[in-house]
Amino acid sequence: MTSVDPTGQDLKAFLADDDGGPVTMLNLLRFKPAGGRESYARYGKAIVPFLEKVGGSVVYFGETGTPLVAPPTDTAWDAVLLVRYPSRAAFSAMVADPDYQQITHLRTEALEAAVLQPTATRG
Repeated sequence: MTSVDPTGQDLKAFLADDDGGPVTMLNLLRFKPAGGRESYARYGKAIVPFLEKVGGSVVYFGETGTPLVAPPTDTAWDAVLLVRYPSRAAFSAMVADPDYQQITHLRTEALEAAVLQPTATRG
């Protein structure tokens, strides 16, 4: 089974690439068929104070449609989420918050698969 949550090793590598600037996290989400969307909606409401605490914000959340161009593999995603943080350290501080860790089960329970890709604005 594919993990939908970052490990400690993942976070270390994420922080090692920190250039000190803002980071926008691209989330590709595939919900579990039974209750996944509902659980993710609860997570989405619960995360707002944690985002605000570290200066993060949701840039975009939307449902996906049929891909126009995609490799011939299992790349079907249900939703796309972009969240901007002032730095990788801010993201790390949020996920390390013990109160935040009390709600992460909602995300884990909601997702069948996920991609969490850091991106940096260029140009």
